[in-house]
Amino acid sequence: MTQEKTRILNAIPWLPAERLGQAAVDEHVRPWLIGKGLITLRMKAVCGDRFNLQLVDQWTGLLSAGHKSALRIPDNAGLFRDVEMCCGERVWMFAQTIIPDSTLSAHPWLAELGDSALGETLSDLSGVERSSYEYAWLPAEEPVTARALRDAEIRPAGLWARRSRVSLRGAPLLMQELFLPSVGRV
Repeated sequence: MTQEKTRILNAIPWLPAERLGQAAVDEHVRPWLIGKGLITLRMKAVCGDRFNLQLVDQWTGLLSAGHKSALRIPDNAGLFRDVEMCCGERVWMFAQTIIPDSTLSAHPWLAELGDSALGETLSDLSGVERSSYEYAWLPAEEPVTARALRDAEIRPAGLWARRSRVSLRGAPLLMQELFLPSVGRV
């Protein structure tokens, strides 16, 4: 495992929704970034049969101080899960979920999701709470952004992202979603 995979966005200012209006967000990205409802369902509605979710990578790694702070846990390690959501051949969104060891111990099935959408899976369960979204522009040199852009035809200086803390019967996980320039372009 590389240090790149475990580095967190410590210096990135994550904004609450009420401050996002002050930021310059691309007109194609804004509705996807701030839209209501599950992103997978919204993408399926637009893309139909062309929607595809695929597991890109899954590994165990060390949690940074930033991860621990966002998750509000003392765990030192966890499971990292990267997925891409595509419309046809175009990647619209890259998502990374960070599942601390304590959450994985309580819910080991989270390591077996494969190509299943986590958000849809969680929506069918009781005892799930999600925090408000926070938003940030992540520069291309941030490891999670570099992973999201690894095969991108268009290489922007960075990507807009949102994140939320999800509690599954008291056990937290962190979901980060990065929106690529192709989002919303069919």
